[in-house]
Amino acid sequence: MRIEPLTEPFEPHAAEILAAMMPPGVAPIALFRTFAKNLEMAEAMRQWGGYELSRHLSVDLRSREIVIDRTCARCGCEYEWGVHVSYFAERARLTDDQVRSLTAGAAGDDCWIDACDRVLIRFADELHDASDLSDDLWQEASHLFSDAQILDLLMLAGWYHAISFTARAAAVPLEPGAPRFADYGDATGRSPK
Repeated sequence: MRIEPLTEPFEPHAAEILAAMMPPGVAPIALFRTFAKNLEMAEAMRQWGGYELSRHLSVDLRSREIVIDRTCARCGCEYEWGVHVSYFAERARLTDDQVRSLTAGAAGDDCWIDACDRVLIRFADELHDASDLSDDLWQEASHLFSDAQILDLLMLAGWYHAISFTARAAAVPLEPGAPRFADYGDATGRSPK
């Protein structure tokens, strides 16, 4: 750890912010306890992060999680990838093969039947590799998603780059029980790109 997460007992303002960042009755994760070392930043992030994970986001849970999982894997952020796989993969109806593919595979893997899923993976990959989308991919995405949805997807990928950078650089400790990249290694031994 480069920045040690806050530990209990939390001072009242930190406890309030941390409680607002988590579902009721769930202890705050290490990343949020790390953010709470800068309470003003944590408080400012809470609204945007809450939007990104809310029903107000214009894309569905599955689309959101495909972009998040792929972005975190491409950034090599095992921490945030593991948190999302642990909490959301089943709800997003992602199979083990699909999680494996998001971690170390490609949009053309056999597990991806839906064209929308394949476009989302390519979307996350192109943004990661080029900080832009090719005209061809933009056209494909615009046939599947509205302008509002594309804007949400662009910001979602960017947000999870920022989260990945912070979690990795601060060396946030992995959550107990969360999956690891190695849990989804494939027969070729590929690792996240």
